[in-house]
Amino acid sequence: MAKNPAAPDADATVPTGPGKHRPTPSRAEQEAARKRPLVADTKEARARAKAELASQRERARIGMANGEEKYLPVRDRGPQRRFVRDLVDGGWHPGELLMPLMLIVILLSLVPNKAIVYYGFAALWLYILVVVVDMIITSVRVKKLAREKFADRTEKGLGWYGAMRTIQMRFMRLPKPQVKRGGRPV
Repeated sequence: MAKNPAAPDADATVPTGPGKHRPTPSRAEQEAARKRPLVADTKEARARAKAELASQRERARIGMANGEEKYLPVRDRGPQRRFVRDLVDGGWHPGELLMPLMLIVILLSLVPNKAIVYYGFAALWLYILVVVVDMIITSVRVKKLAREKFADRTEKGLGWYGAMRTIQMRFMRLPKPQVKRGGRPV
């Protein structure tokens, strides 16, 4: 005698034997089953990804403005570049006023008096000459001080980097100045 009671036949609904035991799907049904997005994406997932990307960009923008090394572009990374930035930002340079002066000369060129226009452009060219001389002096000074501080292991282009920073208006510089005017680089 069998001690186990006979189990109800659960497989009675599933046919046995060869074959698939279901009708062949039509071509339209097969194509509809295959059509699906390559990447399943919902509106919520896209909105979440967009918000996350925006927050990462904001963190990177703030980090770059504050001079955090990992957020800086390759051009601005390294202790030597930081030294040059601080050196330039610690002083006052005539190149900072170049753009406002150009705007004033453009406005003066609208005046119908030819003498005013002539002297305005002459003053602008003289000022540009002063700015170029300041850039050359800054470049030489930056190279000399960088050689003293970093002992002949200086990067290429430090003079040009410092000179280009002198002609940017202070509030527009990126990374933002970390040293007040008159301050010394760390």
